[in-house]
Amino acid sequence: MTIAPNNALAFDTPIGKPSDTNGISGNPKDANSATSLENEFISLMVAQIQNQDPLNPLDGTEYVGQLAQFSQVQSTENMASMMKNNMVLLDNMQVLSTAGLVGQTVYVSSNEFELSDGQQRGKIELQHPSSQVNLVITDEFGQVTPLPLGARPAGDVDFSIDPDKLGLKPGKYTVSVQVQEGQSQPNLLLAGEVEQVRIPSSGGSAQVNVHGVGSVPFYQITQFGA
Repeated sequence: MTIAPNNALAFDTPIGKPSDTNGISGNPKDANSATSLENEFISLMVAQIQNQDPLNPLDGTEYVGQLAQFSQVQSTENMASMMKNNMVLLDNMQVLSTAGLVGQTVYVSSNEFELSDGQQRGKIELQHPSSQVNLVITDEFGQVTPLPLGARPAGDVDFSIDPDKLGLKPGKYTVSVQVQEGQSQPNLLLAGEVEQVRIPSSGGSAQVNVHGVGSVPFYQITQFGA
């Protein structure tokens, strides 16, 4: 008895195996990309042209317009991809730059600080001359301690809060500035040494831990160096 050879039939192909003739990738994102849709459109256009009625040919103007639209969409996708890559590079550069701040003195726009050991330094940015400039230091219990700085011209006014001279105990404080009546409130900067830089796992700006000031976003640093 002779056994007939077992020839594979076309329908013996395993179910779920992607066909090589449809031009569509197995990845749904690739199938929805502008390049994939453009290739499918060209295949359909060629098939329709080959099977068109010779007595009533199709108008190619519409096809050319649609091809131009696909090209625009593809260019937009490429531009979005480039912008995403640039954002990743900028984030990496921010990480490298902030990591180098550890151990350096920075100035932060803030009015809250904590006294533990040593003095708290800072500066006031006066836009106009003032006949009297005072610092008003308030502890967490509401007790107020004034620190007169005298008459000052326009510009930066450096100050130092000495807890021994002012009789301030370790703790959290807020500080405000009193200037000549009729003038706008000046900007207040507090100085401290960067102790730690933390990069949030969820993304966003790097958090910088400044001695005496606490954890602040990277963009609140207004000056680097003493």
